[in-house]
Amino acid sequence: MIQCSDCELCQRGADGEMIFLCDPFTNIKEPECLAKWQLLRLNTLIQQHERLQQVYDRLAPMQEKLFNYMEREIDEQEDTESWKRSLDEDDEDESPH
Repeated sequence: MIQCSDCELCQRGADGEMIFLCDPFTNIKEPECLAKWQLLRLNTLIQQHERLQQVYDRLAPMQEKLFNYMEREIDEQEDTESWKRSLDEDDEDESPH
């Protein structure tokens, strides 16, 4: 099995990072390359998911405050409109049907 560092489809970046130019649909050298490529993609997906989770963790307290605020506003609005319902019920009781 050829090592990625020995493959012509692998280059070293300025900071020593390996840059892979292989594409599983066009230029994979060996079957093991496909497994390595899948692992690299899976690792990238995991990193992106972790970053997204960090954003959600940062937003969670603000979201909770927003939900609490909205609940209070809705409750206050229902309380302020409760007098309308009580008047409507009184009118129904007094009207002869």
